[in-house]
Parts: sequence; C-alpha cells; structure tokens
Amino acid sequence: MARPSSVRIVEVGPRDGLQNEPGLVPVAAKVALIDALAEAGLDVIESGSFVSPKWVPQMADTAEVLKGISPKEGVRYPVLTPNLKGLELALAAGVTEVAVFAAASEAFSAKNINCTIAESLERFAPVLDLARARGVAVRGYVSCVLGCPYQGEVPVAKVVEVSEALVAMGCYEISLGDTIGVGTPDKAKAMAKAVADNIGIARTALHFHDTYGQALANVLACLDLGIATLDASVAGLGGCPYAKGASGNLATEDLVYMLDGLGIRTGVDLEKLAAAGRAITAALGRTPASRVAQALAARAG
Repeated sequence: MARPSSVRIVEVGPRDGLQNEPGLVPVAAKVALIDALAEAGLDVIESGSFVSPKWVPQMADTAEVLKGISPKEGVRYPVLTPNLKGLELALAAGVTEVAVFAAASEAFSAKNINCTIAESLERFAPVLDLARARGVAVRGYVSCVLGCPYQGEVPVAKVVEVSEALVAMGCYEISLGDTIGVGTPDKAKAMAKAVADNIGIARTALHFHDTYGQALANVLACLDLGIATLDASVAGLGGCPYAKGASGNLATEDLVYMLDGLGIRTGVDLEKLAAAGRAITAALGRTPASRVAQALAARAG
C-alpha cells in the first residue's frame, strides 16, 4: 500500500492535552486555543469531555467552552463521553460527534475503570444506541495498544478484538492509542496492519505518545500502510501520567512539519499552528514541548 497523499489530523490538545493540567485553565484560554486551531486549518478539534468533575476537574467547563467558541464551517468539534450521562450532557450542549474509550489491556481496564474489557464495552451499548438515535457520530479509542503500565505486553489479537467490537457497536473510526508511548516502528506497523486488515484502512486512526521519542517514527512506519488519520496535540500538550517528566502526546507541529516534508497534504498552516501552541503554553506558564515549535521560535528570535 502506498503512503496517502493527504492526511486528516485530529487535534486532541484542548481535551487530551489539557485534561491533566494541575491548575484550572480559564475558559477564555481554552476557547482562544480552539478558535486558533480552527484558524490554522485543523478541521477536527477534540474540544473537551463530559466526565465527572470529581475525576477530571479540568473538563468541568466543557459546556461553557463549547458555547464560547466561534464554530468554523467544515470544522468538527467532538467531545469525549464515557457514559450515558456524559452523552446526555453533550447532546444538551448541541454536540454532533462524541468519542468513547476502551482498553486493550485487562489490567488497565481493571485498574482505571474497575471492570473487565467486556464489561466496559457493555457499558457503551446504551451510549452508542442513543447516539445513533440522535444522529451523533461516535469515534472509538482503544488504549494500551502497544503496551500497558500494569501488564506489560498487550496481545495484538486483543487490540483487534476490541477494535472490531467497537466498530460492530457503531463506531465509525477507531483511534489506536499507544498510551504509554512504548511502541517502536515495526511493532506499531504490525499492530496497525492487523487492525486495519480487520476493520479497514479508512476506519483506522493512530494516537501515538512520544514518551520514548518514537511517535514520529511509528507514524512514518504506519503511513506505508495507507493510514490517513492521525491524532496529535498542539505544543505537545499532555504529559504521560505513567512516566514522570516524560512527554505525552505527539506534538501537532512536529507531525505537520514531517508530513509537509514528505509532500503529504494536511491543510494546516504550520506558522499559525505554532502561534496557537505558543499562546496556550504562555497561558500555562511554560514553553511548547514541540521541537519544531522551539526551532521556529528560535529562528524568529
């Protein structure tokens, strides 16, 4: 399979990137970030999540954030809804696309949501049913696809099984998450191919973390399969909770720079993207984790 000529980037910074921030990020800063990302050409921006404020206080203001953004034509603003209550709140906020999460690791599922993988999928059934009834698109995330902090290796067959189950329930796309960033190119490619062979290339997306500096290399390996949907986080927002001091999400700036160099279209303006990253990290009191953003800033300085 040839590399795709264009790639759709799903920007996860406003949700996955900000959710672990220790201090509450003001609504105005979140709104400004989302609007700046849309202005930079990103057409899918994960904008928040409807989860219990007790567990993720940073996302407690998602309804307010959605109300504050200036929706751009052709841009989608999905949110995470882990249960029926979350979906109901999302629907009340006028959301037209949501996401659900499952793990490919039994140990991770038990530790994080206190149930088996099968039980977690059962919990999603009413969420998918209501979403379908309301015409809301649902994306599925599968975490720990290349390793788990509790059980180590995760069988590829389990990743395939969970991905197939989510598609059967009605998810239009599955984002394969290397939650702790331990994957390397050959393993990433073999795992992605196994999933894509079963659910289709068009339904397969990648969400690689950069904990060990392998995210771009893993993406490059998987591009050869023809996979054309990639998740990333502006300025590399989002640390990895399982490796102290380690970077988490792949930085969108780094991804766009590589894809530009490969001649793969993204529709994203790198300078505007980097400016959005500088603005949100300034609001957080630090500099972007993105190497490309740092290089652009040094050149400008």
